[in-house]
Amino acid sequence: MPSAAEQLASSVNFGAIAKATELKQRIIFTLLALIVYRLGTYIPIPGINPGALDDIFNQNTGGILGMFDMFAGGALSRMSIFALNIMPYISASIIIQLMSTASTHLAQLKKDGDSGRQKIIQYTRYGTVFLAAVQALGIATGLEGMTNSQGPAVDNPGIFFKLSTVITLTGATIFLMWLGEQITARGIGNGISLIIMAGIVAELPSALISTLELGKTGALSGLLILFFLILAALVITFIVFMERGQRRIIIQYPKRQVGMKIMGGQSSHLPLKINTAGVIPPIFASSILLLPVTALSINAGSGPNWLMDITALLGRGQPLYMLLYVLAIVFFAFFYTSVVFNAQDTADNLKNNGGFVPGIRPGEPTANYIDYVLTRLTVIGSAYLSAVCLLPEILISKYSVPFYLGGTSLLIVVTVTMDTVAQVHSHLIAHQYEGLIKKAKLRGRY
Repeated sequence: MPSAAEQLASSVNFGAIAKATELKQRIIFTLLALIVYRLGTYIPIPGINPGALDDIFNQNTGGILGMFDMFAGGALSRMSIFALNIMPYISASIIIQLMSTASTHLAQLKKDGDSGRQKIIQYTRYGTVFLAAVQALGIATGLEGMTNSQGPAVDNPGIFFKLSTVITLTGATIFLMWLGEQITARGIGNGISLIIMAGIVAELPSALISTLELGKTGALSGLLILFFLILAALVITFIVFMERGQRRIIIQYPKRQVGMKIMGGQSSHLPLKINTAGVIPPIFASSILLLPVTALSINAGSGPNWLMDITALLGRGQPLYMLLYVLAIVFFAFFYTSVVFNAQDTADNLKNNGGFVPGIRPGEPTANYIDYVLTRLTVIGSAYLSAVCLLPEILISKYSVPFYLGGTSLLIVVTVTMDTVAQVHSHLIAHQYEGLIKKAKLRGRY
């Protein structure tokens, strides 16, 4: 039998959303904020030659530029003020998390509650500004060196162009960081994730149109395009199934006598997701493998012969690329899981609260057991990520399917959508419970 919460969540409809005033305001605020973000992706950086830049970018869409442009919602190919998108903030967050495993100061801040969390957020913001400034300077320098038959990518290169580009891109990244925090606080869902998802979803129509154009020109058959659409639906279903998968470890709390009453004795569970690392492993793996290919393609293939041979072997769809891609996904899945989930801390918290796993002694044995279960789950999770990301890579390399139909983009869109819908359900359940409580109080007065 479904629980009351599940029955209530299943009855959610748009009429209920219309009655929930606070939720409606949150949804409107979120939509307006995302519209502001999308408008910013069309405001170009001053001093850019659009024709030359578009031609140069089209020659390198198969590398890391294409993947980053997917996350930026096309802002990088247009070289708009939001070209860096929110990626410096994500990179800074990951770096801070990695440093917390090696730095005793950061590790202590994570245990200090809300005050420590605020300091870590502040460090992350400082790191975002630094990374954004460095990346913006790199983009400005790279743009000044780009040229083709239509002329240079920058009309008036020099110190003024570099300075204005660094200030513009860094300021835009800080604005997006602030906008994402505002969405999280005053809107619905995780603001940073929604910004990335909005960029991907906004470019999906053009990706579908370009795929249909391949069918119109005869490059792809209509039957093959239909197969791609069915395959995408099956992949989305598989992602939803795996992302909802959990391994629940039973936690038992002993009975305690408080005064004349017996308290406790209830059981709970510790939910462990199959994919604890999320979409971080595919993003990191793609970035590392596509970096040398992109660097050489931008430099018109210049470099020693042995490096060119390695680059050819690392091309999209090549066996070596596929093998290294899978190995990198597996490595980052285990590495990032160990960063975001500490089995020893979880076991210590259970022991301090009187909880224990039936049949397992508290303390170190519990930590070893949780780590054993988490390791097996990560094996399944890394295999799932590899399968979801490897199949679209084959399609992209063999049939020139756009990046936006790849495994990483589908992962981001599906997982963020699931989290947002879950938050909408939570708000609706809270709203309906509040209505029931108010009715009960009114009846109690009479």
